[in-house]
Amino acid sequence: ETPAPAPVQAPAPAAAPAAAPAAETSGARETRVPIKGVRKATAAAMVGSAFTAPHVTEFVTFDITRTMKLVEELKSDKDMAGLRVNPLLLIAKAILVAIRRNPEINAAWDEAAQEIVLKHYVNLGIAAATPRGLIVPNIKDAHAQTLPELSKSLSELVATAREGKTTPAAMQGGTFTITNVGVFGVDTGTPILNPGESAILAVGAIKLQPWVHKGKVKPRQVTTLALSFDHRLVDGELGSKFLADVAAILEQPKRLITWA
Repeated sequence: ETPAPAPVQAPAPAAAPAAAPAAETSGARETRVPIKGVRKATAAAMVGSAFTAPHVTEFVTFDITRTMKLVEELKSDKDMAGLRVNPLLLIAKAILVAIRRNPEINAAWDEAAQEIVLKHYVNLGIAAATPRGLIVPNIKDAHAQTLPELSKSLSELVATAREGKTTPAAMQGGTFTITNVGVFGVDTGTPILNPGESAILAVGAIKLQPWVHKGKVKPRQVTTLALSFDHRLVDGELGSKFLADVAAILEQPKRLITWA
């Protein structure tokens, strides 16, 4: 099982068959698509981020089997009744716990003021593919939400994005972002920072693999996380400690209770 997919385009209403694209009917070898709207804004933001913030990416591969089992247990928990429970929910919660333990990871670089801005709140962004292009709406004050509240917020974020109703306000003020590339069967990636944020975590596919568990090679659920961070704000020690914390929590998810 893989984490819940990022929002995707909802099925279009039934309509009369459209004419084939000009490229198909005319035999043209190229088709030009205007760069505008969300795609244009996203491209500009990503170029600005890539050439402004010095990116560093670190990776960790680990056994997430216990978290996958906890997902199944929580599906029948009365406190989660009627709510969507999936690996992304617990990964998001693990990230929030790790941010609290490593608060300097949740910061921004203010070039004009020549200051580092430490955020004492977490607006958790979820990168989402939508009919309008890639957007990153965020859950405001996610750090203060219980697991049921976080589940509801994630579901609402996904539904709103699928319907194309995400507002500009929902995409502003993010402090940390998750991008879920695993839903496409991808093992990992090197994500580009969302502008104004110090770190972004890519979640890879969760796959059954041979793994040494309690001294024996056994089939276990394994995944890879990739953390990109702004090296002006986050040094290698902090980035490594944070990423190791997230992995440790997901390897032993009871820490979500003891550390939450």
